[in-house]
Amino acid sequence: MTTTFAPDSAPDIQDRSLADALSERYLAYALSTITSRSLPDVRDGLKPVHRRLLHAMRQLRLGPRESFKKSARVVGDVMGKYHPHGDAAIYDAMVRLAQEFAQRYPLVDGQGNFGNIDGDNAAAMRYTEARMTAVAERLLEGIDEDAVNFRPTYDGSDEEPMVLPANFPNLLANGAQGIAVGMATSIPPHNVDEICAALLHLIKHPGAAVETLTELVQGPDFPTGGVLVEPQSSITEAYRTGRGGFRLRARWEIEKGKAGTYQIVVTEIPYQVQKSRVVEKIAELLNARKLLMLADVRDESAADIRLVLEPKSRNVDAAVLMESLFRQTDLETRISLNMNVLDSDGVPRVMPLRGCLQAYLDHRHQVLVRRSQHRLGKIEHRLEVLAGYLIAYLNIDEVIRIIREEDHPKAEMMQRFELTDVQAEAVLNMRLRALRKLEEIEIRKEFEKLTAERDDLQDLLADEPRRWKVIGQEIRALRKDFSVTTELGRRRTDIGAPPSDIVVPLEATIEREPVTIVCSEKGWVRAMRGHVGADVDIKYKEGDGPRFKFYAETTDKILLFATDGRFYTIGADKLPGGRGNGEPLRLLIDLGDREDIVTLGVFKADEKLLVASDDGRGFLVAAKDVIAQTKNGKQVLNPADGAKAAVCLPVKADDDHLAVVGTNRKLLIFALTELPEMTRGKGVILQRYKTGGKLADIKAIRLADGLTWTLQGGRNRTEANVIEWLGKRASAGRLPPNGFPRPPRFT
Repeated sequence: MTTTFAPDSAPDIQDRSLADALSERYLAYALSTITSRSLPDVRDGLKPVHRRLLHAMRQLRLGPRESFKKSARVVGDVMGKYHPHGDAAIYDAMVRLAQEFAQRYPLVDGQGNFGNIDGDNAAAMRYTEARMTAVAERLLEGIDEDAVNFRPTYDGSDEEPMVLPANFPNLLANGAQGIAVGMATSIPPHNVDEICAALLHLIKHPGAAVETLTELVQGPDFPTGGVLVEPQSSITEAYRTGRGGFRLRARWEIEKGKAGTYQIVVTEIPYQVQKSRVVEKIAELLNARKLLMLADVRDESAADIRLVLEPKSRNVDAAVLMESLFRQTDLETRISLNMNVLDSDGVPRVMPLRGCLQAYLDHRHQVLVRRSQHRLGKIEHRLEVLAGYLIAYLNIDEVIRIIREEDHPKAEMMQRFELTDVQAEAVLNMRLRALRKLEEIEIRKEFEKLTAERDDLQDLLADEPRRWKVIGQEIRALRKDFSVTTELGRRRTDIGAPPSDIVVPLEATIEREPVTIVCSEKGWVRAMRGHVGADVDIKYKEGDGPRFKFYAETTDKILLFATDGRFYTIGADKLPGGRGNGEPLRLLIDLGDREDIVTLGVFKADEKLLVASDDGRGFLVAAKDVIAQTKNGKQVLNPADGAKAAVCLPVKADDDHLAVVGTNRKLLIFALTELPEMTRGKGVILQRYKTGGKLADIKAIRLADGLTWTLQGGRNRTEANVIEWLGKRASAGRLPPNGFPRPPRFT
């Protein structure tokens, strides 16, 4: 069948490139995600789904003093009227608002299974019931008094609030988490008493410094407690910029036992950490023998958290044991701060602490003005009606006659007594029982009372300092309701000092065992158990052969020096086992494809290393200064263009001279004191070469012992008198003694 279109009904076909069409639609999707789904509003701290949930619950009369209703009823109303998304997303948002371990000040009062801190899911919505809390009621306070703007719902059949009046600083109090397109938000919860103190200070001092505000808002206050161990300077800087993070640790205590024994009890775990996952992780580390000071872990939790940790012996230092757990488990986490919110114009931006507080105050000021104007309008209307009543009472007989005899009583009264349309309509609708004398007295009293209230509101709207005073009174009342003396308002997260540098010995996390490190010519490495003797035949892949072999222990760090002048650090316990051919070293570190290994050995903290490039430049460096913290390694030697790192050798404490030989077979010996100690650089000239010459080998010696080198077959030869080759650093040197190896090498 062929479909034809009349000229007037032809489809709107536009000639657009696919890239333009996709970018336009993706931009629309991104904006929708940012503004209508993922980022909270700075004024009420809510995302659209949360705002719609509370509005729907209010429509269902689910106040904190009302009876519960099924969660499915709430979700159905929200989905059908306001939120055109799946019921699972709506119910998940509702569940989170009810979880006391997720919300510092819950907005939903849940009845039934709403999940737990172990990560178990809530029961289905048909089994649970819900209503609003007093905090949610505060967020909605004044919504019927034209406090905020409304907009049509997605199908145009109803209206929904664009923001809530928010007589509660919900953004900072409960925090927010969200991931949009190209941006995210992460705001931890805070203590309302501290927020109110900062708001009151900001009303008096609009330009308050962030240092002053952070004295009042000490830091996040998580529903699950814990101890904040972030330095004050870092906290202040995070609040100054709106970006940063906080280190949060579990709270623990020691319970004494018999005969000097003890056990550690963890009573609070970090925010958003699942207790069951922590127990599983500790059990995994125990099985992997990486918590050698810990004997057992037990979960004795009921309503409260109680994780029992049993040390191996009473001699184990509890602080060291906990430090090892903090480093390896989620008993210590980092909570990020990214105060990315929608401002009053709906524009996403990162706000500092003062910006968020000021935005909330500005919103409350606007709400106060709008509510006052709304109330003033109601009073003006009522006064107009009451004035009409009083005129009617003064002329009651004439009013009755007009109503009984005139064909158009409303128009007649308006003309006769100069009544407005509203007044005339009110008089006509007056009941006969209201004609008694007592009612007239009550109307006069109400008229006087409303007149006084009108004058007061007009004065309030004309006096900005007074309005801020009223806002301050509201905040003081809020602070009283959520003071630190109440169970809900008390601070749960302690502000602790940054942790001291507790040294956790490797023996506490890694069992000390002897191993033999083997690395092949092609860079395949393995750690064989025990100290393998020279008589043991070690197998390699076909076409590969031996290169490095040395003894170590599992607690050692292995240093690798590469031809690009970088040092890499690998834990001996991280090396693959001795079965098979091992693994390529390049999988363990980020070694460049064009780079090769110069040396591989055990790290010794008190050692000094001589590093040099093949163009004859080098320097001394302390071994402790070459440790790399990442897989990228640490740049120490900077070879010149065309040169490569060629030597890394330890220098003994009693070595006093350095012997250098070049590919030109020139030998130079000079005092080690001429060589500088550096942490990074190109180095100084050790020996000069003619065009094309390179460094062949270096050896640190004790001058009194002479110079020793190794001949073919493993025999050693020593030249006792080396005065002939002594010189200054950067000299060319002289031909070596007779019998020196070709090519020139010391070993």
